[in-house]
Amino acid sequence: MNSSLAPLDVSVVVPTRNAGRLLDECLASIRRNGAKELIVVDGDSTDDTLAIAERYGATILTDSGRGLPVARYLGAQHATSARVALIDADVVLPDGCLRTLLEEFEADQYTALQAGLHSVSGDGYWGRALAYHHRTGRSRRWFGLVATIFEREVLLEHGFDQRFTSGEDIEMRWRLVDAGAKIGVSERTVVTHRFADDSFEFALGQFRADGKGLGRMIRKRGFGALRLVLLPAAAAVRGIALCVVRLQPKWIPYFLTFAVMNYASMSSVIWERDHT
Repeated sequence: MNSSLAPLDVSVVVPTRNAGRLLDECLASIRRNGAKELIVVDGDSTDDTLAIAERYGATILTDSGRGLPVARYLGAQHATSARVALIDADVVLPDGCLRTLLEEFEADQYTALQAGLHSVSGDGYWGRALAYHHRTGRSRRWFGLVATIFEREVLLEHGFDQRFTSGEDIEMRWRLVDAGAKIGVSERTVVTHRFADDSFEFALGQFRADGKGLGRMIRKRGFGALRLVLLPAAAAVRGIALCVVRLQPKWIPYFLTFAVMNYASMSSVIWERDHT
């Protein structure tokens, strides 16, 4: 950070749970960007997450392992700035990007603005496939919560539906749109989004989480959300078509697995006996 610049009047909230492998680089980038306040909300980590957070002078809170929606809301409750930036531990901010994102947020009078995401991974097939999907899919332009500035009062007013352990970004996006809020994804400010693992098991976890989030949305919204049933198939068909056009057949098994596991998890949620 340029020491001649005043700290940015924004509170950064970072939810964590056993994020030690990623957290050092994330928090270092936040400090370089000059946020006035750094809050880490931890979910009962058993690795060195808390030691890393302490090293960067973060205010440390605990969500007692209740998940991302609780962690993000708790951090916003304790924030002291009128602007809150939700930054996931797998994100690295380029120098100066928090300032440019905040400037765009204020100039265009957004209620919430996410940075653009450039996804990267290690050398393993499944991590590279996840990054390829995120870089080429339509979802890269969908508003989410990975690296997003909010009006603190609006974030606290709308909150999170804590039944969503995944898909909470979609659920909040729909409610914000219903309320007439101005939300968006920046094309000027892009951050690095890192996948923590290259393994098949990690990818399956991502697919299952996506499917459960979609299933929960359909349960909550009913007929109005039925179009979400088409999303995994549409993403898989589009991805496979790009593989063919670009002569990259190696990613086809990824997209087939993505679709199958999304639908398996979606169905398990839709047909739960205990409807909530």
